[in-house]
Amino acid sequence: MGAEVQELRFLLVPLMSQSHLLPFTDMAKRLAEHGVSVTVVMTRLNASRYKYVLDHARTSGLDIRFLTLPFPCKEVGLPEDCENIDSLPSSDLVTAFFDASSMLQGPLEKHIEAMEDKPSCIVTDICFPWTTDVALKFGLPRIVFHTISCFTLLCSHSITRSKVMERVKRDDEPFVVPGLPDKVEFTKAQLPQMMKDGPDDLEDLLDKFKFAELSADGVLVNSFEELEKNYVKGYQEVVKKLWCIGPLSLSPVVDSAKLVRGNKSSIDQNQYRVWLDSKDPNSVLYVCFGSLCHVSAPQLVELAAGLEASGCCFMWVIRKGDSTQELEEWLLKSGFEERTAGRGYIIREWAPQVMILSHQAVGGFLTHCGWNSTLEAVSAAVPMITWPMFAEQFYNEKLVVEVLQIGVSLGVQRPVEWVEEDKADAMVSREAVRHAIGRLMDEGEEGAERRRKAKELGEAARRAVEIDGSSYNNVTLMIHNIRQTLNHKRSKIRLTRNY
Repeated sequence: MGAEVQELRFLLVPLMSQSHLLPFTDMAKRLAEHGVSVTVVMTRLNASRYKYVLDHARTSGLDIRFLTLPFPCKEVGLPEDCENIDSLPSSDLVTAFFDASSMLQGPLEKHIEAMEDKPSCIVTDICFPWTTDVALKFGLPRIVFHTISCFTLLCSHSITRSKVMERVKRDDEPFVVPGLPDKVEFTKAQLPQMMKDGPDDLEDLLDKFKFAELSADGVLVNSFEELEKNYVKGYQEVVKKLWCIGPLSLSPVVDSAKLVRGNKSSIDQNQYRVWLDSKDPNSVLYVCFGSLCHVSAPQLVELAAGLEASGCCFMWVIRKGDSTQELEEWLLKSGFEERTAGRGYIIREWAPQVMILSHQAVGGFLTHCGWNSTLEAVSAAVPMITWPMFAEQFYNEKLVVEVLQIGVSLGVQRPVEWVEEDKADAMVSREAVRHAIGRLMDEGEEGAERRRKAKELGEAARRAVEIDGSSYNNVTLMIHNIRQTLNHKRSKIRLTRNY
């Protein structure tokens, strides 16, 4: 890498949530592979969880380090050591978590002031509009990073700008999003909470997010141009500069199936690999709902019954928390694991998802449609059964099922923001699960066409991150743009001093 790139120092400021930390730490590696020195802001517990990033950097000769700041849990009324959104015991604490995150501004500014080599650029989470003030204080270029798709960004922008929601009377009334390259319909119920009629403080926060984005020196998106070309073009008309640099879960230099990402796996990787090796190609359905979805015990029982009725081989990740104890009692009493022995494999706690999806035996993914999971499935050329639950996941379902045509919808009509176990019933029946699995794993014409499209996108994803690929080149362009911005600022300073 050239000397001019080598001296650049990027400061990354992620939201402390698994769905944001994963792409941020992946981006740190991607930037460092381009010769940039990268510092990632972390809290103590998250730094421990992501220690593997530093271990990987050391062995690979990459210049990555963490700036560890204390997270003010006590000051905002959060439980001790509650430093990640996926550890919140209740949705009522989300606002407090964001308040605590905003309180990182002061300590971060003190650290920057004390740095001998100041950052050349701040890459900040869209959720942190306060970083605008940090960048202004130190005269730094600021880049906003989105952990969602351009499809979602353009849909949200078009809904807000057109005021189409003002004409929608009922939560279940479908409406067409105006101004998109494809006909896309939603109901009000399916939109993220911040897009609906809500408290003024939520609307104010959304306005702050938008201002912070539009005033930034550029926007990075964890996507790739070949996946959603028309939507990338559409959103490029909204912001100053936009670069798609994903899929960040794919490494251009290492087999992604060998990369360690996220928490430590709860099982020996060889253990699951031996089981998958024993299965036919494309015969296994992988089932996982990510780190933030809260699913009721009755719903999990219906899912189990649908998996059993499908007759399909499956690998099911059961996340600790929520309804785990109730589900485990049902599994024990019902004899589910005995009846599905041989064709069913349950992983409790964390699973190495990228590695599993990359295995040739996996032919389908039942997913909550989080963007990280969606991109990982696309990268592995695995078709999906879509079960969106909250946030922007209904947008991702529309992209996967209707635009890209690489998925089968379970037909969920409303979100589950955060359920209480004793109040929630099953929203999706075992028959709906069985039917969707049958469609996705079908070996007929419909299934073959879906797999063909998924394979094309998987190949395009890998090409995008390789040398001279679209995402690889976009990283280079973004770095060059930061270099030009810095040179321009330095020229203005020199001119001012001369006068």
